[in-house]
Amino acid sequence: MTPAVPPLISDGMPTLRSRLLRGSLCLGLLVPAIAAAAEPGAAAPDFTLKDLDGKRVHLADLKGKVVVLEWFNPECPFVRNAHTKGSLVGLADRLQKNGVVWLAVNSGAAGKQGNGVERNRAGVAAYQLKHPVLLDESGAVGKLYGATNTPHLFVIGKDGALAYQGAIDNSPDGEGGSLQGGKLVNYVEQAVGDLAAGRAVKVSRTKAYGCTVKY
Repeated sequence: MTPAVPPLISDGMPTLRSRLLRGSLCLGLLVPAIAAAAEPGAAAPDFTLKDLDGKRVHLADLKGKVVVLEWFNPECPFVRNAHTKGSLVGLADRLQKNGVVWLAVNSGAAGKQGNGVERNRAGVAAYQLKHPVLLDESGAVGKLYGATNTPHLFVIGKDGALAYQGAIDNSPDGEGGSLQGGKLVNYVEQAVGDLAAGRAVKVSRTKAYGCTVKY
């Protein structure tokens, strides 16, 4: 039996204008996360998180390998589209065959959309994921990287430096049907290819799209 796809839950994503209008207190809470955002060329912030089975994953242990971090929420419509119709279909599997390490990270807080072991297990089954999903319920790692959306992708080179951060592609519907520029560009696959060829990463930063991370 094919696993059921997690239900589409309304994102309720606020606009930037509505965020700013919440007042100086809210703005003050948002600024540190933005200021701490990981920048391409800088060392990727180290972390240790547990996967859905309680196994600890330490980023520093993976130095010497290309690592992709995917901010993940199994109930986000954009994540669902990307994993069932769009640029994330089969991508992790293809890259992992070439030695890339792919880690999904869920920074959703307790009680928020997509939070919890069982919801993420359901997402793993529905999207047929073969890579770990790491839980960051405190949101500390997400804020350290400046992750704003699901999906939000980060590519780390073998030297431990961040090589790319941003959207999975240039189709902000997540389905590959709203191309910007006329041709679909998978920024993550392109960045990994540049690293493998020893070239400078052509596009190192784009604007992530999707649901807001549910800190």
